Amino acid sequence: MALSDHERKLLAEMEAALEQEDPKLLSTLTGKARTKQGSRALLGFGILVIGLLALISGLVAKATVVGVIAFLISLSGVILMITNLSVKPPAARGKRFGIGSNLEDRWDRRNNNDI
Repeated sequence: MALSDHERKLLAEMEAALEQEDPKLLSTLTGKARTKQGSRALLGFGILVIGLLALISGLVAKATVVGVIAFLISLSGVILMITNLSVKPPAARGKRFGIGSNLEDRWDRRNNNDI
């Protein structure tokens, strides 16, 4: 069943409002783009795997220097993953964003006006 012109217009307006309010959510829902944080977290995972492989090869070869360097590489991969897998970006901590926060703000304003 096809949408009417009015329904298409409403859908386009809702999508535009969503894109303006929360572009990350829209890209997640549509699957159009991967965030920079996700890409960096994948890079960190790759560095971790390479470091662990180098660590194992250093242990097999009984080369302490290679093992220490490989451990530092693995550690840098873990740090890169952890810093890019945060729930909220550092600038957004303490602030509320998105559709849910707008609803919460409206609810708070409504409750404050009733007092």
